[in-house]
Amino acid sequence: MKAHEFTLILAADPNEEESDRLYSIVDDGTLATIAGVPQIHFHREAPLLEEAIDSALVAVKKAGFDVVRVEIEPEVMQGTQGFQAEHQLHGTTTQQTDVLESRLWVGYIW
Repeated sequence: MKAHEFTLILAADPNEEESDRLYSIVDDGTLATIAGVPQIHFHREAPLLEEAIDSALVAVKKAGFDVVRVEIEPEVMQGTQGFQAEHQLHGTTTQQTDVLESRLWVGYIW
């Protein structure tokens, strides 16, 4: 299995009791508040990135947290099937790919 890196952005900053509850469920994430934004950075093992994110979302929601969005560094996205299919579908040029790869990919949770 491969370890996947991504960050879940939380709707609210957890207090100490909520943080303890999270860490009782999640052992592969680090809770932090950066520039006032509460988040959990994961190094989660799973066959696919999508499975890693799904299982992390379930665990975080089980701990009582609402997730606003998922953030993934571009270099992480390069190896995913969805990223590769997106480039093929839109006929993205090498120059356009370089621009896309320099941005942080953000997926919103609705």
